[in-house]
Order: sequence, then structure tokens, then C-alpha cells
Amino acid sequence: MPEPDKAAKAPETPETPQTRVLDPRSLRGLAHPLRMQLLRSLRHHGPATASQLAERLGESSGATSYHLRQLAAHGFVEDDPSLGKGRERWWKAVAQGIVWDESLDQSSDPDVRGAADVFLHEVADNHTRELSTWLATRHEWPAWTGATDMSDYTLRLPPSAVRELGERMHALLNEYRDVPEAQAPDAARVRFHLHAFPQRED
Repeated sequence: MPEPDKAAKAPETPETPQTRVLDPRSLRGLAHPLRMQLLRSLRHHGPATASQLAERLGESSGATSYHLRQLAAHGFVEDDPSLGKGRERWWKAVAQGIVWDESLDQSSDPDVRGAADVFLHEVADNHTRELSTWLATRHEWPAWTGATDMSDYTLRLPPSAVRELGERMHALLNEYRDVPEAQAPDAARVRFHLHAFPQRED
């Protein structure tokens, strides 16, 4: 995802990083919590070995090796030959974001629907983990007091307006990629979570 795991439902533009559009086969290959964590770690922290990822995620190197090979089979990760030495195998992410194909929501295939549920719940769980980590460690970031945000809004809009608003927000965020301020001494990696969904009014 764009860095996020679920990116805007829009085509790639020159201003955005390389993205991968999910189809039923690639969704089934990715929809596993550990695989998604491995891919996320490679995107956030750069290339790593299965052993390094196992230590970072609290898993066995056998498990990370297996799931990395599965990710590679579906084109999400690949070898980084510039780092591998001897039998040591380094992995890197192929793309920096994922685009959700809307046809996945309409699939009647129970395997695809199940994979979609796993994928989307893992994205939501990761958002919750990231926010919880920030709340637990916010005292370590005194310079960021007043700069962070945890807001919510309720609007009454039709689907077309929500789609337009989402596209405008994604476009605005992409304007801030590679700006001079990104190199400022006090700059840090900042995560933005954008959620939009309807609610019943009863």
C-alpha cells in the first residue's frame, strides 16, 4: 500500500510507487497473516533473510522460509542478488503497494471470498496494532505533540461521492511523497490510515 496494504482503487500514476493489482490467484497466495507480515516487513525495513525476518516477527526460520517461497511463487517477493553471499538468501519486496480489484468483492467463489476475508481482516488488525503501538509509546515522541491525528467524521454521502473523496485524499497524500521536507532532521515515517464504510442508521 502507495505503501499501504490496501491501496486506492485507482490506476498507478507516475507519482505513486509501483503497485500490484490483486486477482483471485494472487489474493489466495497472499491471504495469510504471516505472509502479509513478511511482505509488510520487507516493504518497511528493506531486504532481509528468512532468519532475520523470523527473529523480527517471533517466528521460526522454517516458517518464514516456507512462506517467503510462497510469496515468491506469486510474484510478491524476489531474491536480492546484490546482498546474497554463498548460501545466504536475501529477499526483497517486488512492489510497494497493493491495489484491490473491485471484482474480488463480487466473486461467488467461496475460496476467493474466504481469502478476501482473511486479507481484509489482517489489514484491519495491522492498523489496530500500529495505532495501539503509537498510543503506548507516544511519550517517546514529545516533538510530535499536536502534530498527530486520531479523528473521525460521519457524513451522509452516496457511493459516488465517497469514491471521489477517497480518490482526492489519496491524490493529496501522494503530493507529499519525495518533498524536500522528507529530508528534514525531524522527519519520521508517518502512517496514515484511511477508512470509509457505511453504517446503518437504526
